[in-house]
Amino acid sequence: MGRAVAAEILDPYAEALMSLAQSKDLVDRFGEEISDILKTLEDSADLQQVLVSPVYSSQHKKLLLSQIFGNSVHPLLSNFLLLLVDRKRIEFLAGIGHSYKVLFRALKKIELAEVTAAVELSSDQQRSVKDQVKAMTGAESVELSITLDPTIIGGIIIKVGSQVLDASIRGQLRRIGVSLNRASV
Repeated sequence: MGRAVAAEILDPYAEALMSLAQSKDLVDRFGEEISDILKTLEDSADLQQVLVSPVYSSQHKKLLLSQIFGNSVHPLLSNFLLLLVDRKRIEFLAGIGHSYKVLFRALKKIELAEVTAAVELSSDQQRSVKDQVKAMTGAESVELSITLDPTIIGGIIIKVGSQVLDASIRGQLRRIGVSLNRASV
């Protein structure tokens, strides 16, 4: 999805949702509930397929969303989901959710750190990564997005904005290889 789609569709809906959340003092609650919605979408390819498919009617999509999220999200957020169906924008739900999360993190001064690790990180390791990112960025708070990739062999790679800290074994081996190549020239 290109930047133009984000500017034309995702951002205005996310900004409207943030404005609503701020006016009703629901910013944190919407942030948590949107995270849950995004996780549900991520975990269910079938749900994603139904929401984007023209085969299913708007009524069917609304009923499905109400069954899945009706009791677990604030009524205003539930109405927002139904509005996206009415406006034929429900296919952009994940993108709008991610855009809301960007606005949420900016408002709350939360830095997003994308972490790639070879194995699951313990809670102590996650806390250590958060502390390291706080020191690097001066952020008040840090949210981790962790991806597992066994090809990095060990260690971690931390990406915060355009900054990358590669403390992986794969990265160390690559740097050694570059050093050896330079030395042999």
